[in-house]
Amino acid sequence: MLRNVIRAFLLLSLALIALASPVEQRAAAPGLIDDLLKGVLSGVSQLIKDILGGVKSGMTDEISSKPLICLPAVESCCAWWGVSNELTKQFKGADGQCNDNARAAVRLGFHDAGAWDKNSPNGGADGSILMDFGEEARPENNGLQGIRTLLRGVQSQYRVGYADLVQYAHNHATVTCPKGPRIRTFVGRKDATKAAPTGLLPDVHDSADNLIQLFENKGFSAHDLAALVGAHASAKQRFVDTSKAGFPLDTTPGVWDVEFYNDTLQTPQNPNIFVLPSDKVLSVHPKIHDEWLEFVGDQPHWNEDYAKAYIRMSLLGTENLKDLKDCTKTLPVARPKGVKV
Repeated sequence: MLRNVIRAFLLLSLALIALASPVEQRAAAPGLIDDLLKGVLSGVSQLIKDILGGVKSGMTDEISSKPLICLPAVESCCAWWGVSNELTKQFKGADGQCNDNARAAVRLGFHDAGAWDKNSPNGGADGSILMDFGEEARPENNGLQGIRTLLRGVQSQYRVGYADLVQYAHNHATVTCPKGPRIRTFVGRKDATKAAPTGLLPDVHDSADNLIQLFENKGFSAHDLAALVGAHASAKQRFVDTSKAGFPLDTTPGVWDVEFYNDTLQTPQNPNIFVLPSDKVLSVHPKIHDEWLEFVGDQPHWNEDYAKAYIRMSLLGTENLKDLKDCTKTLPVARPKGVKV
């Protein structure tokens, strides 16, 4: 009898202790990446924090060859050397410039990661656009079906994560373009379990104020947005005005340069390019115009700002920052002067 009373007392005591103890802290999600970069951090998390805080560059020339014996248990980047070789074949044209596959990969990276904001329960850089959730049929993703098929083939061959592959392909395409930045590239994201939310990607006919707010809700400043929009330097339009399908958005679409910033500002407009309405209104908006002008003729400034902003973009919705690995060393070498490599 006494034994039963003691047992009951102990169980009650444990229950009261459990109720009094704080609930185990979980990762700050949904929320901005900054919420995850507090307290004691892992090496990669600290690197990301330093990049986003401007302490370190978002670019690096670090490069290495695949070891003769590459064990995934020891080297997290083993598969990515193979992926990199394959994407170089697919992204670089005979003229040494980046081709349509490369510019589509840049756009795909934005469309996968950008379908997220601070209130989203899911989405972000999770690879959902490559997976079987039907996102390729959404109107805003029109034109991405070809690159989606190409990358699904790469994924099937190398068995890398869908989420990582989308962002790796963006960074590979960027540095494949002459003058493009060699952006720090992290792998280890978790793949999506369902489709990304709708209504979170920018519209080319939206106002500048709405676009600035849209990106602010994802954690980007107007300064960041000015840098990110420069990705249109290598872009072509096909669906905004079908009568001008294939028109580039600047005069050098095969090169990752700052001509876009100057070309967008010109009046009258160059008849050989197409200026998106959203780019035009952003270029003259008071929160963006000064930064826009600073990018004109200043390639290093833009590359640095773009790299920093895109690293944030490539991690939207990612909760497991401490598990990420830096595989930038597997990317091809940068070609700052357009030299064929």
